[in-house]
Amino acid sequence: MHRPRLLPVGLWALALLTPVFAARAFEEGEKMEVRLRSRVEADGRFRLIEKPETWNPRETAVIVCDMWDLHHCLNAVRRAKEMAPTMDRVLSAARDKGAVIIHAPSSCMDAYKDHPARKHALDVARSKNLPAGIASWCYVIPPEERGQYPIDQTDGGEDDDPAEHSKWAAELTSMGRNPRAPWKSQSDMLTIRPEDYISDDGELIWSILEERQVKNVVLMGVHLNMCVLGRPFGLRQMARNGRHVVLMRDMTDTMYNPQRSPHVNHFAGTDLMVEHVEKFVAPTITSDQILGGKPFRFKDDPRPSVACVIADDEYRTEATLPAFASAHLLKDYRVDYVLDQEGARDNLAGINVLADADLMLVSARRRVLPKAQVEALKKFVAEGKPVIGIRTASHAFSPRAGAKLPDGRAAWPEFDADVLGGHYTNHHGAGATVVVSLAPGVSHPVLEGVEPSGLVGHGSLYKVSPLAGTASPLLIGSIPGQEPEPVAWVNAPATGNRVFYTSLGQADDFQEPAFNKLLRNAIDWTIHRRK
Repeated sequence: MHRPRLLPVGLWALALLTPVFAARAFEEGEKMEVRLRSRVEADGRFRLIEKPETWNPRETAVIVCDMWDLHHCLNAVRRAKEMAPTMDRVLSAARDKGAVIIHAPSSCMDAYKDHPARKHALDVARSKNLPAGIASWCYVIPPEERGQYPIDQTDGGEDDDPAEHSKWAAELTSMGRNPRAPWKSQSDMLTIRPEDYISDDGELIWSILEERQVKNVVLMGVHLNMCVLGRPFGLRQMARNGRHVVLMRDMTDTMYNPQRSPHVNHFAGTDLMVEHVEKFVAPTITSDQILGGKPFRFKDDPRPSVACVIADDEYRTEATLPAFASAHLLKDYRVDYVLDQEGARDNLAGINVLADADLMLVSARRRVLPKAQVEALKKFVAEGKPVIGIRTASHAFSPRAGAKLPDGRAAWPEFDADVLGGHYTNHHGAGATVVVSLAPGVSHPVLEGVEPSGLVGHGSLYKVSPLAGTASPLLIGSIPGQEPEPVAWVNAPATGNRVFYTSLGQADDFQEPAFNKLLRNAIDWTIHRRK
């Protein structure tokens, strides 16, 4: 039987003498710097935005939802065990900064009847302003009614191999556990300290938040599409009752069976649920924002990683690229986003995801970034990894002529010529529709199944000639009275990368099936899924 990780009795007694438990390691002036990612609807599209916030840790709570010792789904047990060490580090770091830690392993309170953290919770007086229904499950909130629920979980979401699942159920029975509900306590891989709280009661948890004057609530644990969303202390109840709540999106998992709609792998199902939360329920953050380093990844997620670097204030790729990824990529690729932040135009704070990315897709326009961020971009390219650029990527990191760089900032105007293989100088005036045709004599995997007549350049034609000697044009764009220009090509720079660029990528281009096919082909080819 798994037992919670506890402190020796002597240390309990010492901790109980501390007047304010959660502030014991807090240093005056210390803050939590976080980036809240959400999807905001505008003009029929959901824009992916990242908003920086500074939190006082003493006004912050972390709720751990249903990280049970055992589960009826064996794969769920495995994923929880894989996630738990990072989760425990997050809890420790948050606790040491002064945050309130609430352990909420539902239906397991008997295991903790004598635990100081359980007594700590029971000592809290019920709040006088309990919201109506806070003691109950919440199955939907009004904003969710605007969208379609992304996964079919009507079978309970188990993704075990049937034979292995039967064997696991028999093993649980032999342990004296109910094979449908075998949990007895929280995982022993998570540390519970006396100054923490233990409760699965929505009214009591709300009362703890009130007593501790909590302004920011972080939810983590399992399972996102069920307990994390629906419990009385879950995301929906917190959001609908006005709490500033966020999901730690890399510290969660779903109950989703890939045999059910939308028939994607388990990890893609989780990604779709995170997207649903970001649209309709609450923003999200990642563990690295507390710990540093990189976000957590499940080792068995087989999908290559595409990192979309989006810093474009003209063509709305913060809306079109996430929509494209959801429709065309998530089944086969893990997609991360490196975004400029609201109020911080020249800052790609989440650029650390490039360290684990297999492909970088750039849609940025005239950004001058902190020097360390430019070095991270250059490092990715120097490692020979695939690169794709769309539309303004030709001048992604190039300031306007004569512009003075702010202190500590760096440009990379050579990205166009040295990496993409282009020669952007300007563009023709807007208005004329760009007619797209195949480059003479071209045959390339990126063009497989792409009908050029289905490509329409809705934006102005870029002046990009001449291309680098290492570049091979694939598509040519024409407008009346002007020389034709390449609008798509591949490049083989000295660093050995597979590179694709297209000056297409205006918002309406993503409405064309041929453009979506072209971009998906380019991703497959650069990452070596197409020869």
